[in-house]
Amino acid sequence: MFTLEDQQVFANRGISEAHVLEQLECFKKGFPYLTLEGPASVKGGVVKADEAFLKQAANDWNAYLAANHRIVKFVPASGAASRMFKNLFEFLNGGHDEPVTDFEHVFFDHIEFFGFYAALDAKCVELYGKGVTALMEEGLYRQVVAALLNPEGLNFGQLPKGLLLFHLYADETVRTPLEEHLVEGALYAQDEDKNVHVHFTVSPEHRELFKARVDAVVARYEAEFGVKYDITFSEQKACTDTVAADKDDNPFRDADGSLVFRPGGHGALIENLNDLDADVVFIKNIDNVVPDRLKEDTVTYKRLLAGVLVSLQAQAFAYLRRLDEGNCTDEELAEMVDFLEHKLYCKHPAIETLKGDVLATYLKKKLNRPMRVCGMVQNVGEPGGGPFLAYNADGTVSLQILESSQIDMDNPVKKAMFLEGTHFNPVDLVCAIKDYKGEKFNLPQFVDKSTGFISSKSKGGRSLKALELPGLWNGAMSDWNTIFVEVPLSTFNPVKTVNDLLRDQHQK
Repeated sequence: MFTLEDQQVFANRGISEAHVLEQLECFKKGFPYLTLEGPASVKGGVVKADEAFLKQAANDWNAYLAANHRIVKFVPASGAASRMFKNLFEFLNGGHDEPVTDFEHVFFDHIEFFGFYAALDAKCVELYGKGVTALMEEGLYRQVVAALLNPEGLNFGQLPKGLLLFHLYADETVRTPLEEHLVEGALYAQDEDKNVHVHFTVSPEHRELFKARVDAVVARYEAEFGVKYDITFSEQKACTDTVAADKDDNPFRDADGSLVFRPGGHGALIENLNDLDADVVFIKNIDNVVPDRLKEDTVTYKRLLAGVLVSLQAQAFAYLRRLDEGNCTDEELAEMVDFLEHKLYCKHPAIETLKGDVLATYLKKKLNRPMRVCGMVQNVGEPGGGPFLAYNADGTVSLQILESSQIDMDNPVKKAMFLEGTHFNPVDLVCAIKDYKGEKFNLPQFVDKSTGFISSKSKGGRSLKALELPGLWNGAMSDWNTIFVEVPLSTFNPVKTVNDLLRDQHQK
């Protein structure tokens, strides 16, 4: 099936032929749906915090920071912003010269409220000798959009989302999402020595642009917040790309006969996360940021999630050390079972049949895993995953973040469970990736490989099948101890289209 040239490609990518064959087998077999027990909610599986809970979690987090642990803020930022401007690209390439759709009217009618307006106006003057207003008065709307999106203009259509001009401040400065994440890091992730470690995953073609922006602004934020930033970057590894397949599930090849590989999706970033040296890692999407006037809730609930994490981790560590000592009493083992089932929401349907050393072995396996605390907002109809109680391969039930594609929607019972979901995953995680001996977990060992999915794409006018790896916060963290905590909707403010920047949450 594979040529000597293919073998060289595998070697260059750091993958084996067996690994590629395993991927091709996934195309043939597909991926099974997950078996659900039901949606997680505040009635079971989602913690709802009151004032006392908030205060205790904040105290736990402050105490943890004082103990000189290494904290890293991890921001997936490799995506280009092109999808954010889909509607404007359609206008630019369409058949009408003036706004027609509701989206276009909203964009042009409120254009001066965008954080990038001053830069766009200056670029229009540079390119056409006239500002935005003058161009629109003459009906030259396409020129305005071209100045925004095209390479000779601001090039927003090709830039990464993290480097777009998002938020205008009263002093007329404009911040990018990258900068808002730097500020967030200073507010909740600085250590006892006032170091702030921030790691961005970026595309190779954007890395130098990110570094240039950091170099331009980092001194300002260090002075403003009295911190020292350690900002690092990584790229998705070539070994995480997946081979494409044709309609017959054979390797898809280009016209020159070479194999075609595609990025494996955000699940590939488990490798980048695995490379970090950190005790606690905050994970949040690049576009979910707000101006300073609205950051209070974000900071409060990030500290809540982190406090819950380190408190539960400390208890799990204590139990693991006790298990190492051996000769645990039945009462001690029962206490550990209660913690596992009611704090970490991991249940064994036949737990009562496990006794003595068998029970101790089971407890150690389940307690000695990476841990994550995930913020969950009430469901407001956003597309994406949600919190569920799902069955695992070993028969246990645990908390999982699932996408609709992982649920059998043709099964009316399973579909009803999905529709009954009360919460949504905003990608708001705090993770602990070291064990009770202070050693790093090997995170790829905790991935459920059966939770990827297959999508239809095309290349050179030919259809192909693409394989996406288990999502970073879905199957890639399937075998982690997981806790869901309700957080307010005010902490979830993504920017999926350019007009989202007109929402009050992104205005000064």
